[in-house]
Amino acid sequence: MLTPWEFFTDLTNPLLVFLPKALLVAVVCSIVAGVIGCHVVLRGMAFIGDAVAHSVFPGLAVAFLLQGSLLLGGAIAGLVTAILVAIVSQNRRLKEDSVIGILFAGAFALGIVIISRAPGYSGSLQQFLFGSITGITNDDIVIVCVAGALVLLIERALHKELVTVGLDRETARAIHMPVFGLDLVLYVLVTLTVVISVQVIGNVLVLALLVTPAATARLLTDRLDRMMVLAPIIGGLSALVGLYLSWSIDLPAGGTIVLVATVVFLLCWVFAPRGLLRQTRRRTA
Repeated sequence: MLTPWEFFTDLTNPLLVFLPKALLVAVVCSIVAGVIGCHVVLRGMAFIGDAVAHSVFPGLAVAFLLQGSLLLGGAIAGLVTAILVAIVSQNRRLKEDSVIGILFAGAFALGIVIISRAPGYSGSLQQFLFGSITGITNDDIVIVCVAGALVLLIERALHKELVTVGLDRETARAIHMPVFGLDLVLYVLVTLTVVISVQVIGNVLVLALLVTPAATARLLTDRLDRMMVLAPIIGGLSALVGLYLSWSIDLPAGGTIVLVATVVFLLCWVFAPRGLLRQTRRRTA
């Protein structure tokens, strides 16, 4: 196993130029996902992250067939589906989770049909599902950084409104907030976060990048402002440690990053100030 210093040496090795690119994109995606994940956890929308990951798949498949940008293809497909969900969900006869399940499952099925028409699609399908962090290009880095910055700027500009709708939708309506518009903005932010993270973590594991750091931060504090700081820090450190372990022991990068984040969550669940250990001691006392 490599020492941290040896890992740092590899990062500066000109023959391993893909490694610092992978680290940069992994950390940026984890930070953005940590911030947006706080809203997902706050509103109990963990299902939406998984669903959006499915919805971007047909866009990825079409982009692959046309040899275009996977990020652009996934973003278009995800945004179209997110808008449809926001619109259809306004019909109160259907619950939001039912609409999400129908549309996103249908989108994923469409992606499978499209990608099956490509020769040698099995290998490509594996990259879509589990990520391909070592194949990141300079163009990917620019797109991820620009899209990530855009997501964070929009979240900061509408932070108070998004939190208000997340905590009390009826009050938000009563004070004439555009609840539908804010729902749509959040869906778009989640979609963009998922799209830029797919190449790092893959469709299957992207939900963990979105939810686990935010849920871990929630165990450590009751204050939303602190949670919004802790979640991206936890996500970024998980990406750094996960990529280090992945490179040192020759493990899948996406899976290792998620496992590190999961271990951090479990440790906090047990040892946090309001964790399992403290609750057990109080009951015993």
